[in-house]
Amino acid sequence: MSGLRVLVVDDERPALDELTFLLEDDDRVAGVVGCGSATEALLTLRETEVDCVFLDIQMPGLSGLELAEVLSRFKQPPRVVFVTAHEQHAVEAFDLHAVDYVLKPVRPERLAEAVRRVLADAHRRTEPEDTQIPVERGGVTRFVERGEITHVEAQGDYARLHTRGGDSYLLRVPLTSLEEEWGPAGFLRIHRSLLVALAHVDEVRQDAGRCTVLVDGTELPVSRRHTRVLRDVLVRRARGGT
Repeated sequence: MSGLRVLVVDDERPALDELTFLLEDDDRVAGVVGCGSATEALLTLRETEVDCVFLDIQMPGLSGLELAEVLSRFKQPPRVVFVTAHEQHAVEAFDLHAVDYVLKPVRPERLAEAVRRVLADAHRRTEPEDTQIPVERGGVTRFVERGEITHVEAQGDYARLHTRGGDSYLLRVPLTSLEEEWGPAGFLRIHRSLLVALAHVDEVRQDAGRCTVLVDGTELPVSRRHTRVLRDVLVRRARGGT
């Protein structure tokens, strides 16, 4: 994909203009079209193909959630990112297979993360079901199935891969690169130094405001800033989302 074609839908003109400006400033975005209502958006989509719709929820007439349901019936539905001041609609949004849920006021770095998630989702279907990761240990190159990896721990410019059964391997790749590359395969950052494979999360524990996950018998910390995202993604997966 050479660049995202984006439609922004918001009935409040200042919010529409700000979101359009921020997206146009992102090098990964090829073009942005703005609409002030869901009805205008549907008319625009008759003439214009887009890859993603950044969508407000509470609008007069057709709401953002209702518009997303209409878009889901398209032969090739665009990806949807909800941008709203109301966090209580997150579960409904992920039921509609939204790629992301961004709260207003929108921070540029949070919007950049939403764009990254859209691009990652776009590449998800083209990735092989599983991937072998070449690792070196004791002068021998071994091939580890990515599906066997439970979590990844940052160690400077390296990443330590932990697999089911307790084996670990050092990979000469920074954690941020693996987060970008493996996000579509179900790996989520839960801490500045940890990625976890969602498929291997057995429990989420909360005690006195502290969140941890249990992965293959190992309890891992979840930072406060990542707790909500982890919870929303797990709810989405449990309800059959991607």
